[in-house]
Amino acid sequence: MEALSRITFGTLSAILMLLAIGLVAYGAFELIAALGRSRSEGGDALLTAIGYVVIAMAVFDVAKYFVEEKVIHSRDPVTASEERRSLTKFISTIAIAVFIEGLVIVFQVSKLNVEKMLYPTALLMTGILIVLGLGVYQWLNVEMERHIKNRRRAELTVR
Repeated sequence: MEALSRITFGTLSAILMLLAIGLVAYGAFELIAALGRSRSEGGDALLTAIGYVVIAMAVFDVAKYFVEEKVIHSRDPVTASEERRSLTKFISTIAIAVFIEGLVIVFQVSKLNVEKMLYPTALLMTGILIVLGLGVYQWLNVEMERHIKNRRRAELTVR
């Protein structure tokens, strides 16, 4: 069953990586085509291409995370700190992608229609909530580790 899990995660991660590369190629193709049409379309296409690259980076990093955690190491984290470190890397990648995408959309929308800034603002606020949630998770996790260590010390001194 372990081998099937590794093969599945490896295959799906490879597909995600290929799709990420395809997204970058598509963004580059659209940018070149837009630059050939007009200068103003080129600027909009440039912002769109940046968005594609950011999304592709996030997808690629998620696929890399799955390869590292589920295919290469393929074991449960031994300690809570290892688990926290893995989850922090994963969530940080998502948060960075959300922030960059939010900024790209802010630039796009602010040029066209400032009244439609609600969506990019909400996207940036979502990024902030992700980071705050990660901080709370880490703080609670560290506090739990301290509590467990203190309890073990107390048990050892009683013996």
